[in-house]
Amino acid sequence: MPVAIVSDTCHYLPREVVLANDIHQVSLYVHWPDETVKESDIEDYDAFYDRLRSERELPSTSQPSIGDFLAVYEPLLDQGYDIVSIHLAGGMSGTVHSAEQARDQLGRTGERVQVLDSATACGGQGLMLMAAAAAARAGADAAAVSDRARRARADLKMWFAVDTLEFLRRGGRIGGAQAWLGSTLKIKPILTVESEITPIERVRTARRAFERMADLLTERASAGADGWMVQHIQAPREAEALAAHGRELFETEPVCVSEIGPVIGAHVGPGLLGVGGTAGSFLR
Repeated sequence: MPVAIVSDTCHYLPREVVLANDIHQVSLYVHWPDETVKESDIEDYDAFYDRLRSERELPSTSQPSIGDFLAVYEPLLDQGYDIVSIHLAGGMSGTVHSAEQARDQLGRTGERVQVLDSATACGGQGLMLMAAAAAARAGADAAAVSDRARRARADLKMWFAVDTLEFLRRGGRIGGAQAWLGSTLKIKPILTVESEITPIERVRTARRAFERMADLLTERASAGADGWMVQHIQAPREAEALAAHGRELFETEPVCVSEIGPVIGAHVGPGLLGVGGTAGSFLR
């Protein structure tokens, strides 16, 4: 059977990449005091982040419902597809659990749905999806598609620098960076996601954070991980400067340069820069 790739909306691949790779999406939700919005319906990121800065109360976020997943799974199964469904780290969200519950509700048909916890988020999750999509296009069965995604994840390294820990603290997603909250220094944390937010190091200035992102991208190039990308939140100039550095290192274009959207953005805040990659052979 052909294989369909399903994800949630927290990979933040550009729309044209999602369409080109035939990735089916199930949206998470953003809850303001006066309204609830599907992340997939939020197109103006600048307006969202302007509101995030000005509101006294941060929005909360929530996973898709079981019904949301079934609404995507059932038509694909009826069309004859097997499904590989790859989702935001279970240590950060209940999304992957909702996907598993939806699969289980399908009974024996659910045996045609494989659910993977990406143990990462954003760009890392996106690269896993692209690896899975490449395998599916080549005619691989669901087991082989899942294996390709897992191997891409094993080779993956992604890092991000945030302007402040305040949004992570207020949103309850601070993970292992909790220990840094008592610091009297104004710091720019560098983090990664290994099932949950994991601290890497602290630097003092935005300039040094940018330099460390460039250094880490260089490490990826040295390790042979040529499927690379850059992500940001309201930092397009810095992101493009990192992309220019990457083009010199890899002598290839990035998989993408994209902006992280509201669900993750609500928890990390504006000013984020992220870089990383995996072996490009997984993506082709």
